[in-house]
Amino acid sequence: MNMYEDAGKVTKEAMDNALKSFAAMTKGLQQITAENADFAKKTYEQQTAMMEKLVQAKTLDKSIEVQTDFAKTAYENWVSQVTKINDIYAGIAKETYKPFENTAAMASNTATKAAKETASAAEKKASASAN
Repeated sequence: MNMYEDAGKVTKEAMDNALKSFAAMTKGLQQITAENADFAKKTYEQQTAMMEKLVQAKTLDKSIEVQTDFAKTAYENWVSQVTKINDIYAGIAKETYKPFENTAAMASNTATKAAKETASAAEKKASASAN
């Protein structure tokens, strides 16, 4: 009966950890959504500012300078955003897996305990039959 209780505990723990994992993933995805919305807003504002500068440019050289500066800034901002999102995904992966570490350890301990009990019983039986 003890093994059944242990199995029930492992199952309950696995379900609890799955819910914790899902919550961590949901929180991370919400963070990514917020970051991307903020990035889109900033990008739109930067494009608008660039268009205003471009319209105000009096020479071809000034127009090229405005576009070059915008392209450089846009690229740097994009790389920064991608790096930030990658870090968030890495955090999501860590937080999502963390609850299952406990379940795996608990299942391993339960299996080890059951194996030891079985081996002990087999040794006792062998000793009794040898006598």
